[in-house]
Amino acid sequence: MKALISWFGSWSMLAKHFLFLSVGTLVLLGGLGWINLREAEGLFRRQVVSDAQIIIDRTNLYMNAYLDNVQNILMLISTREDLLNEEKEKEAAEVLRSYANMNRTLYKSLYLVGEDGHVISNSQTTFDIIGNPQIPVLLTKARETYGMFITEPYQSPMSGKTVAFVLPIQSSSTKSFKGIAVVEIDLVQLTNLIAQFMNTKNQTFAIITNKKNVVHSFDAGLPLNSYRLLPYNTSVFPPELDAGFVDKVSELPLGAAEITGPQGDLVAVKSGMNKLGWYFIAFYENSFFYQNIRSLYRNFSTAGAFWIFLVLVSTYMISRYITLPVRTLVAKMDRVRDVEILHTIHATGNDEIGRLARSYNAMMERIHHLLQETKEAERRKKHFELKMLQSQIAPHFLYNTLACISSLAKQHKINEVRETIKTLVGLLSFSFDKSTEFVTLADELEGLRMYAYIQKVRYGDKFTMEIDASHATLSKTILKLTLQPLVENAIFHGIVPLKHTGMIRIRTKCVKDKLIIIIRDNGLGMNSEVLNSLFEERHKAPSKHRFTGIGIMNVHERIGLHFGTGYGLSIFSLPERGTLIRIELPAVEHEQVEKTK
Repeated sequence: MKALISWFGSWSMLAKHFLFLSVGTLVLLGGLGWINLREAEGLFRRQVVSDAQIIIDRTNLYMNAYLDNVQNILMLISTREDLLNEEKEKEAAEVLRSYANMNRTLYKSLYLVGEDGHVISNSQTTFDIIGNPQIPVLLTKARETYGMFITEPYQSPMSGKTVAFVLPIQSSSTKSFKGIAVVEIDLVQLTNLIAQFMNTKNQTFAIITNKKNVVHSFDAGLPLNSYRLLPYNTSVFPPELDAGFVDKVSELPLGAAEITGPQGDLVAVKSGMNKLGWYFIAFYENSFFYQNIRSLYRNFSTAGAFWIFLVLVSTYMISRYITLPVRTLVAKMDRVRDVEILHTIHATGNDEIGRLARSYNAMMERIHHLLQETKEAERRKKHFELKMLQSQIAPHFLYNTLACISSLAKQHKINEVRETIKTLVGLLSFSFDKSTEFVTLADELEGLRMYAYIQKVRYGDKFTMEIDASHATLSKTILKLTLQPLVENAIFHGIVPLKHTGMIRIRTKCVKDKLIIIIRDNGLGMNSEVLNSLFEERHKAPSKHRFTGIGIMNVHERIGLHFGTGYGLSIFSLPERGTLIRIELPAVEHEQVEKTK
């Protein structure tokens, strides 16, 4: 063993790597193949079960609609209590016959039963010959029931295997029990409707009541192999579902579960109980989930064998021919010290080493370019800061504000003059404070309120501004004069040209680690051409009517310079509808920024 370890230790690094990569590839590819195939099987199983659940839910909706339809017929019949009178017997039979003819796919037999047990049927002649021993039982149970009830499945001479819906009829005058209306449904038709999309080679279904009785009927028109998935007793006619199997199915939880059938394991998808008190269960052969991925097994095995062969060959070639070129490349890269000077490697070959050398040269050029961009960004950052501090207050803004104050003074509105001057002083103090360019959102909103107040003095009720700021956002950091240029743009270009009062709404919230500010107005809005021109406004001279020299895209670039290109403005606008500006900033507490500084 020591000799083997020593011999292995004498191998070169790439030879060891070759062995490790070969063995690792075999293990990884084999494990990955097994996991992927298992996941493919599980995914297909979940998809089939999900589809089955959808079909079951829709079937339950159909069942509920079925119940509603039967209830409606029973209610219509119950309103004709006069049909129970002896002189109305022919008319009653005709009414029942008309209802049965209109709903042949739903109802098999309809009955009106008087308190004395006299029965009127839609097929009176047939009933008089063969009768129906279940009718007295239903009449007795109806005397003890105040509303409609549904029986368990039973065998009827008139309707075959059926379920009866029974509604007691009361006298409208005395409120006493007068008789019952009975509908026996056609379970064969009901089963056929569902079997059209549930009975296939690999799937079938069953309908069971909450008392563990089988509802669905045997259809003699279907071949016997349609019933091979479930344990039917075919020695009797019609074949019956094994009672023990019914008990097991009744105890299954809702959703998907596994159960053993006569042909092997089955996946049962059980629905919740519908209004009829029935459970609908879909059954799938367990092998059904595997047969569709057998070709995937074969394809994956073939691809895996071919892939392993390629990996082994390519790993051997790399381990043999890469050592010397890599050492040469490392030796040249070690000579790089100063990134200010562009160092390049002479690349001659077109193989991996040649491409690596060219990639290294491209990387060095990119680094050099990024350094230049960083320097340019710092220069532009200082330029924007200087521009902001040098052009914070436009003369025309002061002129218009002082003119408004003068007008208020001439009107002897002393309180308005005092408040306007106080607001102007506060706004100027906020703008001239050069100690920091970062403020809390609360301070920024306060400065915005002062600016909006002065503009309302100038324009009157031309616009209103609402601020909905989450309390958690008020202590977050924001660049000073971020919101004011955006609101100013909304006032002058969106709302002032309107013939009615405009609205500006500002909402702030924190989403994960981001501070989101949304400014919305209902002004003129912009078309795509005007919206695109906003991205060029930084190349134009600022309007002399602005409060500051900061435009919309200046705000966007300032945010990008201070917080990174992942933050900034998103602008959406529709003509005659208004504009929405979404601002994304990092959600940083102002105290942390002050401590950092």
